[in-house]
Amino acid sequence: MESISRISSMLETARDLTLEAAQSAGAARSLNPRPLRDLPFLQVKKLLDSRNDREILEGLRKVITMMYRSKPCLPYFSSVVKNVASPNIEIKKLVYIYLLHYAESEPDLALLSINTIQKSLSDQSPQVRAMALRVMSGIRVPVISQIVSLAIKKGCGDMSPYVRKAAALAIIKCYRLDPNTLPQLLDYLTILLGDKQYYVVGSAVTAFLEVCPERVDLIHKHYRALVRKLVDMDEWGQLATVRLMLVYARRCFPKKTRRVRKSNTESFYEDEASEDEAPAEEEEAEEDVLDPDLELFLKACKSLLQNRNSAVIVAVARCYLELGTPEYIDSAIGPLVALLRSPQDIQQVALYNIVSACMVRPEQFVRYANHFLVHATDTFDIARLKFEVWTLIYSHCEPHIRDMILNELEHFTRALDPDIVQESVRSIGRCAQTDSKASARCLRLLLKQVSSQDGNLAAESLTVIRHLIQQDPAAHTKTVIRLAKNLDTIPNPEARATIIWLVGEFAGVDSENNIAPDVLRILTKGFASESEPAKLQIVLLAAK
Repeated sequence: MESISRISSMLETARDLTLEAAQSAGAARSLNPRPLRDLPFLQVKKLLDSRNDREILEGLRKVITMMYRSKPCLPYFSSVVKNVASPNIEIKKLVYIYLLHYAESEPDLALLSINTIQKSLSDQSPQVRAMALRVMSGIRVPVISQIVSLAIKKGCGDMSPYVRKAAALAIIKCYRLDPNTLPQLLDYLTILLGDKQYYVVGSAVTAFLEVCPERVDLIHKHYRALVRKLVDMDEWGQLATVRLMLVYARRCFPKKTRRVRKSNTESFYEDEASEDEAPAEEEEAEEDVLDPDLELFLKACKSLLQNRNSAVIVAVARCYLELGTPEYIDSAIGPLVALLRSPQDIQQVALYNIVSACMVRPEQFVRYANHFLVHATDTFDIARLKFEVWTLIYSHCEPHIRDMILNELEHFTRALDPDIVQESVRSIGRCAQTDSKASARCLRLLLKQVSSQDGNLAAESLTVIRHLIQQDPAAHTKTVIRLAKNLDTIPNPEARATIIWLVGEFAGVDSENNIAPDVLRILTKGFASESEPAKLQIVLLAAK
């Protein structure tokens, strides 16, 4: 009898393998595969009610396919859910997927399967236990919130870290289902935050940030353990932990500084100074003092700058900007610049953080100046941020790099995009303001744009020129005269109004070459044809 049953089982296995091989061979031979056809309702229901696991799997696959094609699958609910007790893990997975999708539509029928899912929490396989916990917390029926809470409690004490991780993620779903379970969930979170397995702790931190981010008192006793596990966590756990530690450090590690005295002695030998002479002057400088626990966290983050996930690199860079000393900020600059080789959305986020770091440590970005060249495929936001980085590092650059920056900015004043043209003109003006030696060249570049046919470019250039003249009016009297001569050729109303204002404001600085009366006399003749902004400035010129 045993040999007969063994032979029959072997034949059944061979039959299944033959059918699968025939199906795969047929699929490989067909160059034009047929479109998917839905089976009749009774045929699918017959497959679901079968006692053969292979037929049940086929029926479930048909139902899941129809479900994801947005076809009505609720009529199969009772036939699908009764298979939740099947020992086959593949069948369980498909039933759970269906159950999560339709539990809200049929809460009464979904509740009938809760007892079976609860039994799966005691299954020998940790994968089945974790899947049951995940499904139970995913059924969004508020009535079962206490049952879910008890299931999470059981999962927190499970021997398998895979199940404990599922319990940590189920806390988020349980809280969204019923916020009144928060006191129980906080107890579970405290247990999971102290777990010895790093991938359990990463999910627990994610749940903490979602459920109770303001309860930093729960972190105190787990702080050092979390920092030590940071390097071993998965990248999303690292991201959540870095964000949590940033908030924690701001609240619990106040910024401390200490005064350091630096004496400046002019004499080389101490015995040269007589007793009557005054003691050498001592300068006091302040330097940051890091808390030992904060320094432990900052050191643990250093290895994360080589992470493959750009979000982790940006999060660590933000931590160093907010919490670290200049040495830590310098270590984050290279990885941030490396993100400029990423897709455009990542580039934009990286550039925002680069600008923040550049405001603190501009001299460290000089060697990366070529990395901020604007490409034809760059969006306006990326180009604007790159221009801003250039203006921040301009005064710290060597002459050949300054020439390169100004040449690039001059090139983009002839771009087709008017927004990029305006931004490049503004950047030239900022370069002139940060470096007085380059102001003459920047002014020459801007004066070339005044006679441009593009009215917006001319108006923007004049606005920047006005700011430059205001810094040193006496040195720019000839510039005002040159601009006044261009009044006949500039049609843009805003540009004309700016020139008239400049004439009235600064033409009287040099009394011998005061051109304001002559300009007023000429403008009065065409007063009626002038635009409203220009008319207002002409009246103001007459008053001056």
